[in-house]
Amino acid sequence: MSTSTDSKSPATPSQSKPSSNGQLLDQVEKLRESRKRLRDEVGKVIVGQQEVVDLLLLGLLCRGHVLLHGVPGLGKTLMARTLSSTLDLKFKRVQFTPDLMPSDITGTDVIEEMEGGGGHQLKFVPGPIFTNFLLADEVNRTPPKTQAALLQAMQEHEVSVGNTTYELDPPFFVVATQNPIEMEGTYPLPEAQVDRFMFNIRVRYPTIQEEANIIRGTTGTETFHPSAVLSSADLLKLQEIVRSVPVSDDVIMYAARLVAATRPRSGDRNPDSAGQDVEMVRKYVTYGASPRAGQSLVLAGKARAVLEGRYHVDFADIKALAHPVLRHRLVLNFHGRADNVDSDDVIDALLKAVKEDVS
Repeated sequence: MSTSTDSKSPATPSQSKPSSNGQLLDQVEKLRESRKRLRDEVGKVIVGQQEVVDLLLLGLLCRGHVLLHGVPGLGKTLMARTLSSTLDLKFKRVQFTPDLMPSDITGTDVIEEMEGGGGHQLKFVPGPIFTNFLLADEVNRTPPKTQAALLQAMQEHEVSVGNTTYELDPPFFVVATQNPIEMEGTYPLPEAQVDRFMFNIRVRYPTIQEEANIIRGTTGTETFHPSAVLSSADLLKLQEIVRSVPVSDDVIMYAARLVAATRPRSGDRNPDSAGQDVEMVRKYVTYGASPRAGQSLVLAGKARAVLEGRYHVDFADIKALAHPVLRHRLVLNFHGRADNVDSDDVIDALLKAVKEDVS
């Protein structure tokens, strides 16, 4: 955390890349093994929710940010805190409320007396955003001005206070939660801001057996504390490795066609739009996904491949990530809401309609 009043903190040092394919494959295997250990450590505290934990880790490896969507009491906060512990990251949580101001997140300048009584000076007091892992709890309960302050930091990895800009130390990862009930007094994130999140993850209820295990484990005297599996320095190296994973042109074209197919003719005059070929898109979607969705699909596919011990991306990686990447980027019309159709239904139709190979 930096409290300097310089216009910029020192730039992030460039990460050294492995010098050969052999070293890269060794690093991939190390990450695959670390994933298993991480799952074991998280499993000491969190029962179930394995898919959610995996997607959170993917977001971290891709330098993205994640939106968690679920009702209260499903362990979203505990999940985020536990994952940060296994990665030895500085963790902070902010409860978003209607009276929260931007300076409550970013920090502010305060006047303090100089040593020796020689006058007064401005000193920057950093806010909770100066951390590695930030949990923005119920982000839709704070006004747009405060939401915008958070989202600027997510995109630019820096904070501006007055005329001074402060860089955020990497890695910087934001997990924002939204409560789908009690919508009174909330400020839904605009589509342009929601698009900044790499994943929209739906946290679902546990199974009966999982719920029984949760009750059994949390109503006794025994407590569990996860151990760190990776350091923040390890994570930065792994982020570089993920970026270096090769992707074939066929896989990139499939991701591009899948994203293009989300755009109906009425919402996008581009003649390459394929949404008019999918009935559910034509009927229920007003606006489709932006090119940022394609970037997220391919980058997340790289991370998924590495976590599974592969140094290449295939079609299955793109398909597996289509729902969390696309669901918050589709704007449905009135007919969709009236027919009780949600974005996941549309994505299911897209995955059936868009072929891997068009030759």
